[in-house]
Amino acid sequence: MQILSQNADQATIIHTAALTQSRHITPSSSPDEVLHLVFRTSDLSFDPKLGNLIRVLAPGQFGNRHHVRLYSIMDLERHGDATEFAICVRRCSYIDDFNGEKYQGVASNYLCDLRPDDVIEFSGPINYPFVIPDDKTADILMLALGTGIAPFRTLIRQIYDKIGGWKGRVRLFYGAKSPLEMLYMNDENNDLANYFDQPTFKAFQAVSPQPHFDAPAALDEALEQNAAEVWEMVNRPTTRVFVAGTENLLDTIEKAMIELAGSPESWAATHAELVASGRWSEVLY
Repeated sequence: MQILSQNADQATIIHTAALTQSRHITPSSSPDEVLHLVFRTSDLSFDPKLGNLIRVLAPGQFGNRHHVRLYSIMDLERHGDATEFAICVRRCSYIDDFNGEKYQGVASNYLCDLRPDDVIEFSGPINYPFVIPDDKTADILMLALGTGIAPFRTLIRQIYDKIGGWKGRVRLFYGAKSPLEMLYMNDENNDLANYFDQPTFKAFQAVSPQPHFDAPAALDEALEQNAAEVWEMVNRPTTRVFVAGTENLLDTIEKAMIELAGSPESWAATHAELVASGRWSEVLY
């Protein structure tokens, strides 16, 4: 353990953890690579809860010591003097706006290239943004894109495995470019199927109509096809709306919600009320 930075108000602690397992959660035929990574640390000062976030400190570039990215803790186990936790990582690349060149994402490629026993540095934990309400009759609407499903996998497991007896509706709308990118909802890794027999849980998969052209996942269409229930849930005073994924997910959601609301003004007022009442939470990257 070491101090990353310190001032009069706060000290940031760097923890270390070694990789114990790396497995693909996308099929081998998928054009994208998404990994489920498990780490182990004996640092007793690291005391996370399931669903907390960590800041992974990847090696930096251009003179920077670190390149920082947030990841959700998906699985968590304590073994005496050690803690094991898992994160979900998609190998990313981006096009430079200035020169048009394609570059590998710094943090994601660093993590995806790790081998067993390799050690990472990270800080945290950071509080989980998606808090399960105490009222078991409350509805929960989850809207996810890509690896945004990771925190919701954790949330669903907590609701049904740890809490139990959930009476409110739990609805997951999950979008991806193609069926091959359906994380935890494909032929090889479909652990969310364990909850399909829960009477209060339903999951809706939305796939891009033009995956080869980077068209957005058809999440808006899935929402519109279930318009009556979604809009009724959004307007129910105890419903929580949780959003996780890339920033462009908000544009997709807004498009669908405007259709459901009947006008941009009506959706703007509803969204403002959800935010003001603490019933709208989002994690975007």
